Amino acid sequence: MERKQSVWVVDDEPNGFEVIELLLRREGYHLTYFNSGKDVLSQLSSNLPDVILLDVMMPEIDGIETCRRIKANSQWKPIPIIIVTALDSKEDLARSLAAGADDFLTKPINGVELRARVRSMLRIKQQYDALQASVNLRRDLSKLVVEDIRQPISTVLLGSHLLLQSNLEAKDKERAEMVHTAGLEIDAIINSLLRLAKMESGKLVLNLVEVDLNELVEVVVENFGAIANSKQIQIITKLPQQGRWLTIDAELFHRLLDNLMSNAIQSSLTHSTITIEVDYPEESVRKVIIRVIDEGVGINKDLQQSIFTQYESGSLIRGNSQIGLDLAFCQMVAEAHGGIITIENNQPQGAVVIVEI
Repeated sequence: MERKQSVWVVDDEPNGFEVIELLLRREGYHLTYFNSGKDVLSQLSSNLPDVILLDVMMPEIDGIETCRRIKANSQWKPIPIIIVTALDSKEDLARSLAAGADDFLTKPINGVELRARVRSMLRIKQQYDALQASVNLRRDLSKLVVEDIRQPISTVLLGSHLLLQSNLEAKDKERAEMVHTAGLEIDAIINSLLRLAKMESGKLVLNLVEVDLNELVEVVVENFGAIANSKQIQIITKLPQQGRWLTIDAELFHRLLDNLMSNAIQSSLTHSTITIEVDYPEESVRKVIIRVIDEGVGINKDLQQSIFTQYESGSLIRGNSQIGLDLAFCQMVAEAHGGIITIENNQPQGAVVIVEI
């Protein structure tokens, strides 16, 4: 049996619900009445409707504030909200839209308009649910593939390690080192995917320790020195003379810096410079700002936000594609520490990735 679509009506006046119930009687919806914003907010913790009709004029918490609180919650945000008000003013409309409302109705309610708007919001919700189901399926399949890859890549790493310990000819040893290095890179990608899955499911627990960020940056730069030299790229660090201890997850943050440096080197041109800056702003809500600046061809402005999305690609340099997986991981690490990550264009060319914690 097909589930009835759920419509919640929030109005402190019972007559308001009775009018809407009468106008929607033939639509076959499951209607639920709440007489306050407080009641609907408490109920959302255990049950989610398909659409909410929300009256503006209510005591304690008015409809606009209720809407704002609903849209501020990531789990509740997709629920379409139609604001219903007797105040036919542009200011009221602007406040409703600013709070995140998806549509707007004025009293007295016209039945044809009400039914049309509810149907429209339900179509949007159905499309969102279908898209979310597709994303979840893709994510679950990705996790299965990643888990299946772990065993064979472990065999590759063990086998190449044993080969390197044996008496190989110089040429064969070089080939074994290439295989082992490639295996380590694949293993790092697998670990990133698993960490992303944990972050998205809310199961990742930060292992917070006191870390000297200056020292951590210097370790990362040293690790990438040989790769940068092979491409004739110079890495410059601009670190404060006086470092500062920060409470962070050292392993995750190390991986974040590794990803940013790897992406910067990958997108940089020969004979260019990469600069990594650390700043501890005194008059700011942020404890630290990190900038990784390269002189490559930069990132298209349209991609500067979507590039943080998993599976999103953007061409950075000819013959080279940048997968958004590493940057998606960086964004999640920054957000897990209460921070943000953004990308700007460098002048005259290149990109600046900014992490603020």
